[in-house]
Amino acid sequence: MIATETHEPARIIPHPIDPPRDADPTRSMPRREWIVTNGLGGYASSTVAGVVTRRYHGLLISALPAPLGRYVMLNHLLERVRLPDRTVTWLGDEDEVAGPNAADRGGHLVEFRLELGLPIWRYELGRVAIEKRVLMPYGQNTVHVCYRLLGGLHDNETIRLSLRPSVQFRSHEAPVSDATSTPYTLHSTGTHHELHGNSSLPPLRMMLVGRRGALTIDERGHTSVPYEMERNRGYDSVGALWSPGYFRADLGVGDAVTLIASTDPWENVLALGPADALRSEQERRRRLLALAGDAERCGLEAELVLAADQFIVTPAGRAEEAARARAAGEEVRTVIAGYHWFTDWGRDTMISLEGLTICTGRLREAAYILRTFAHYVRDGLIPNMFPDGSREGLYHTADATLWYFHALARYVRASGDVDTLRSLLPTLIEIVRSHLAGTRFGIRVDPSDGLLAQGAEGYQLTWMDAKVGDWVVTPRRGKAVEINALWYNALKLLEEWVRGFDAPHPDLDLAAHAERARRSFNERFWSADVNHLYDVVDGDHGSDDAACRPNQIFAISLDHPVLDRERWKQVVDVVKERLLTPVGLRSLAPGHPDYKRVYFGDLRSRDAAYHQGTVWAWLIGPFADAWLKVYPEDRAGARKLLEGFESRVSDACVGSIAEIYDAEPPYVPRGCVAQAWSVAEVLRSLRKCEPAEAPVRSG
Repeated sequence: MIATETHEPARIIPHPIDPPRDADPTRSMPRREWIVTNGLGGYASSTVAGVVTRRYHGLLISALPAPLGRYVMLNHLLERVRLPDRTVTWLGDEDEVAGPNAADRGGHLVEFRLELGLPIWRYELGRVAIEKRVLMPYGQNTVHVCYRLLGGLHDNETIRLSLRPSVQFRSHEAPVSDATSTPYTLHSTGTHHELHGNSSLPPLRMMLVGRRGALTIDERGHTSVPYEMERNRGYDSVGALWSPGYFRADLGVGDAVTLIASTDPWENVLALGPADALRSEQERRRRLLALAGDAERCGLEAELVLAADQFIVTPAGRAEEAARARAAGEEVRTVIAGYHWFTDWGRDTMISLEGLTICTGRLREAAYILRTFAHYVRDGLIPNMFPDGSREGLYHTADATLWYFHALARYVRASGDVDTLRSLLPTLIEIVRSHLAGTRFGIRVDPSDGLLAQGAEGYQLTWMDAKVGDWVVTPRRGKAVEINALWYNALKLLEEWVRGFDAPHPDLDLAAHAERARRSFNERFWSADVNHLYDVVDGDHGSDDAACRPNQIFAISLDHPVLDRERWKQVVDVVKERLLTPVGLRSLAPGHPDYKRVYFGDLRSRDAAYHQGTVWAWLIGPFADAWLKVYPEDRAGARKLLEGFESRVSDACVGSIAEIYDAEPPYVPRGCVAQAWSVAEVLRSLRKCEPAEAPVRSG
């Protein structure tokens, strides 16, 4: 069993080691996973049991400068232990262990926990107990895998630990079937070892810190390594791994052994020894909790503060951007939308900004993020995303720019930073002018009614953006409900800011544009037939879409609700009855012909369900906002909406919240195992739903 005692200040997460399966035996529950990040977009991640099931799994995925992006550099460690009686066993799950002595398996995982968000395993091998930790020094493409003998030996006894690293240097997005065209070469100087592959990549630098540590050259290759989650998701699922040999060291009572692997220069690798690296990272995480006001807490909020840190990164690959920021006395920050495969997305960043930075007291980083994205405004749009390894963004989004106004408003309210607001005002005015005149992808204000329309053939411009080949699953071309709620909110915010700075623009009557949009919205979007808001009006061929979707909640939840107050309760009641689940809102109500109850299968099957019923955790935040507008005194009711996350926070990635869930019980977690806006919106809502007498924190 996994231990259930509490470790201050971050709680241990109790879970059974072998997770239960879904009711349908053909749809296996993903194994629970863990992740450690480095503040650059790089990470280490695998299953708790140690079984590598995804192309994204590995002990070192480095964030390398463009055009490389993130690369899997150290895939796996096979951990072998020789006990004092000369018997041999392995650490980890039986499914993971392979080799000529497979019959001698016996390394039993008896405890997995997080301390300050960092993963720790405890194994018992007869009378011998071993603890393993994984950490990444912040700001380095380096991983430390540390083993400590907890007890079970006499003073004169030792055990021998052997660690066999296996590699397949490849982009973390590349299929596992990719073959390495260049043979690996190993260069060793004393205890420093460098594994070289493709000449465009830095070498993998490795060293073992421990008693009588050594590397034995013993090349081995495995050509048929299976990746279960890749197979389930319809991708190539068999790949090759190669190992140069194995490290070995002896451990006596109280001894520790650490394998350090890195793509950074040796001077960076050697700057922090294992003990110093652990102390530094623990202290950094304690400061994060203190900054957020959670230094004495060990519950869900504190856990999510540490999870939030995983998504705030300095983009390692965009050197020009960093140089420009340093010249202005600033730093670059952005938000990784989700692990493992997302990069930084404008929409996700702006939706997540309040929960990730403001609720955690990281106001300076919030300002960096806002100013970073302002630099990339083109034709009145912020980027939808930066592809991995790219220096330039893609702009195919109709809502990310409007979410920028929302994020900026929340930042200014928390910080009082009018200087940043004043400096961004010309950019904000440019954005509104571009939308009024019409910009890329058919994004334009309809002069006949003042509503914002969008749509271009072959593009998916709203957050419901699934696309397979040329098939746009939910095109939503026309006037989408949340786009117009965001447009009205942006106009009202800009009207306030322009008035506050006494900087009128006589040719830009923001109040008139806002009022026209509000009036038209209430005339056009309410459907008396279904008693809720249309999802899209004036869509393809002039049609209106009456599907019951969660997008209508934004007509209430934003700072400036566009929907007339007398209809708020009707919308909230419909969403509660048809879309609300314990882990967020369904993206489409049951009963619709396109409704899908599970998100599973190959890419086409998954994308067909992505926004057609699948539950999105982040939507619980806007729903809680709308709930408190309808029932302003019911903080307890709003808090109850979040109770499902107490038990589900570690369904996918221990200590974080998944991207999506199946539309019906048991609400299996799917998609990214750790998602920025899921963590951000649950954390923000928890803070918002605290009792009124709770102390006010930074941000």
